[in-house]
Amino acid sequence: MNTEIRAARWARRTAGPMAALLGMAVLLGGCGTLKEEVATVTAKQTLLGTVPDGDEGPFRFSGKDGSDDVSGSVDPAAKGLELATAIKDPEHGFTTNIAFRIVGDDVWTKISFTGTKGLTGLPKLPKKWLKLDPAKLTDAESVPKYEGTDPGNTGPLLQAATSVNDEGNGRYSGSIDLTSGEAAKVLEAEQMTALGEAAKQVPFTATVDGEQRLTSLVLDLAKAGGTNAAQYVVNYQDFGSTPKLAAPAGAQAQDAPKLAYELLNGGE
Repeated sequence: MNTEIRAARWARRTAGPMAALLGMAVLLGGCGTLKEEVATVTAKQTLLGTVPDGDEGPFRFSGKDGSDDVSGSVDPAAKGLELATAIKDPEHGFTTNIAFRIVGDDVWTKISFTGTKGLTGLPKLPKKWLKLDPAKLTDAESVPKYEGTDPGNTGPLLQAATSVNDEGNGRYSGSIDLTSGEAAKVLEAEQMTALGEAAKQVPFTATVDGEQRLTSLVLDLAKAGGTNAAQYVVNYQDFGSTPKLAAPAGAQAQDAPKLAYELLNGGE
């Protein structure tokens, strides 16, 4: 059975600078033009400053990359990440439910199947958290890791913004060049192909709460270029009130059985 772990890609934090300051050129001409340029730069820098950086405490996230929904939580103090996704098999109709919990360098998973009535041959795994041994994974990169406080890659995306407008009341809009820098790694290759040249000017909206913390970022992929993936969505919420993440212990966990590795390794 070949199960694609899309959640791992969505949650993987891309590298590179996310808070680089934009250069401000002195424009010759009317004061109005210079004033507009300064306002644009300020809006982008302000919005970049709202991306989670670890000072917010634990928080929840959810998102959609056009095909799959992902949700979970981040605990910066524990270097913890928990995420879950559900992937429906288009041919047979059953759903694979996958969750991961990461605390430091340790990773656990839960895998189950729903909508299986009338189907036979699907594996059944323990309902506990199953601790994974990276050495037993064919592709360790297919399993998410804790790589920072921005699982939705909002920082690289906003860094690639070509325009940012402050609409007031915590709302922003603008456009993003998805071919630029680390932003080019966020979407799947087929999504980028579908966008074509429109990937250089993808409309986005963002919202920020009263404490200047990013709460949502939405890329309108369909409006940009007719791709089937209508939106790329990231939501951050419950800052500081989300439960902390800890390693599952006792009856909650066990070492992953051979079957779990077979599933994660694509049936090998």
